[in-house]
Amino acid sequence: MADETEKIKELLEIMREHDLDALKVKLGEQIFELVRREPGVAPIPGQPAAQPERAEAHGEEQAAASPTVRRVTAPLVGIFYRSAAPGVEPFVEVGDRVQTGDALCILEAMKLMNEITSDYAGVVTRIIPENGQLVSLGEEMFWIEP
Repeated sequence: MADETEKIKELLEIMREHDLDALKVKLGEQIFELVRREPGVAPIPGQPAAQPERAEAHGEEQAAASPTVRRVTAPLVGIFYRSAAPGVEPFVEVGDRVQTGDALCILEAMKLMNEITSDYAGVVTRIIPENGQLVSLGEEMFWIEP
């Protein structure tokens, strides 16, 4: 129980640091879903939630994905880093050819650096999050064309 309490405290700290209203994380078999509400304000049932505007990835125009594109999604909530350390070359750039198992990025979650590798071989056609951006579980990070 103390371990779960510590995890929840760390997740709450991430929510505060990044001014998040909601956070959902799967750690092993456990799923933590935290939602912040204003005191005394009840949600309006049936009202769709406002969707945040997404910044274009590295100045690229929003393009329709080809039917063969493979999408690499975030396996956990964390801070997206394109390189292993500040000032170091990014793991990949748009146009780079990658193999299955190649490192694509780092996701920092609860002070742990998690190297995210490609499940696909192909050419990186899109890098969606900005360096240092918080990504959610299941959020698209890369497009890879076989």
